[in-house]
Amino acid sequence: MSRAGKHPVKLTQGVTAAIADGVLTVKGPKGEIKLPLDTKHAGLVDVVIESDQVVVTPKDAEDKTSRAMWGTMTRNVRAAVIGVTDGFSKEMYMNGVGYKASVSGNKLVLGAGYSHDVVMEIPDGLTVKMGDKPTEFIISGSDKCLVGQFADKVHKVRKPDPYKGKGIFYKGERIRRKEGKKK
Repeated sequence: MSRAGKHPVKLTQGVTAAIADGVLTVKGPKGEIKLPLDTKHAGLVDVVIESDQVVVTPKDAEDKTSRAMWGTMTRNVRAAVIGVTDGFSKEMYMNGVGYKASVSGNKLVLGAGYSHDVVMEIPDGLTVKMGDKPTEFIISGSDKCLVGQFADKVHKVRKPDPYKGKGIFYKGERIRRKEGKKK
């Protein structure tokens, strides 16, 4: 069992946190993130700001769901603090004949082996930068959840194929290659 909830989240220099109307707002050099505290599960914990740290405590220490949300909310607050200071990023690449990616304005254009290019709108708060090759790109932003969701959406455009090794990959992702049919 993780003991993540027992450690308060330290606010680094340049980061401020405030609670108003059931929302924790974390501001820093890379932006602002708002965490709702009055949702069904988030209402099981108390969030308090003490000097330079955010302390999360369960409302009922005996309730299993309350203890689970204690650690989850602490990790969410920690991710918000890291996001507004350093930010998050996902590196991706494409493998396949004719596969390429490009960014035009706020749209990501993927040539992923279909008869037409797949055009995806980049959400507000995210940036997509091209890598050294036209098949490499980096999705970055301050909200960990938003970065991961958009990267997953891009990943699903052409999932990695275990037989041919083609598709859109996360940097460092390994797929288990399979042998094809034998004649």
